[in-house]
Amino acid sequence: MQQIPKDMFSPATIDTNESERISRPSLSFWKDVTMRFKKNKLAMTGIVLIVLLLIMAIIGPWISQYDYRTNDLMNVNKPPSSEHWFGTDELGRDVFTRTWQGARISLFIGLAAAVIDLAIGVIWGGISGYRGGKTDEFMMRFADILYGVPYLLLVILLMVILKQGLGTMIIAMTITGWINMARIVRGQVLQLKYQEYVLAAQTLGANVKRIMFRHLVPNSMGPILVTMTLTIPNAIFTEAFLSYLGLGVQVPLASWGTMASEGLPAFEYYPWRLFFPAILICLTIFSFNVIGDGLRDALDPRLRK
Repeated sequence: MQQIPKDMFSPATIDTNESERISRPSLSFWKDVTMRFKKNKLAMTGIVLIVLLLIMAIIGPWISQYDYRTNDLMNVNKPPSSEHWFGTDELGRDVFTRTWQGARISLFIGLAAAVIDLAIGVIWGGISGYRGGKTDEFMMRFADILYGVPYLLLVILLMVILKQGLGTMIIAMTITGWINMARIVRGQVLQLKYQEYVLAAQTLGANVKRIMFRHLVPNSMGPILVTMTLTIPNAIFTEAFLSYLGLGVQVPLASWGTMASEGLPAFEYYPWRLFFPAILICLTIFSFNVIGDGLRDALDPRLRK
């Protein structure tokens, strides 16, 4: 076998400064999540749609010359035109103005219900999971009993006891809506409460409040955010369903649900009265769902590269 001459070799040089150089800047967890979320085109489309809906909900009634409560019996059931962009309803009210006024109520109900569910669910589930034992058993069995009450029956009872309106609807939706959030938070806390950083905080004398809101809840924000984004469309759909049954907001207020309820009987002859609120309900629910899916993918550590 032919030997390779030694002059073909040279000793390797090791630059200690070069070996310690960071090839790319380090990314924090949330910065990495944001970058991966922005790569999800469907989720970003949902963000754009929600922003546009919010902008139109704010400025929509202002850019129209008509009031959503004003009846005009001389212009009943007019089709969409340059004068009435979305047409008029059975009382001659401008559908464009009522649609964006309804967007304010529907989006407000969805966001309010989600925030209340977030607050109650995080506190209830966090305490239940952190305390454990009999406290956990009692709190979760209470939630199970409350969850077992038929939702529609509960809404009807509240409408009878309380005055029917926007506040009553939000109470009806949140009285059991927080239970799913509480279960998610409880499961996360049960996984995290025996981690080293939590045990270190307990050893240093941190109280329950500090451990909960400094360590446990921030490290559970991924599932919490996903659950919250999926709660909003559920609340909007529930409002539309209750308004469709006549249990929602009352005249002269308008929501997408009440407009759909009023437009369905006339759909065969005046389809625009149902089309516009229905398509906006679908777009809103679609947008929040794809945002929730995008967040779930971005927060999943198994999908990181």
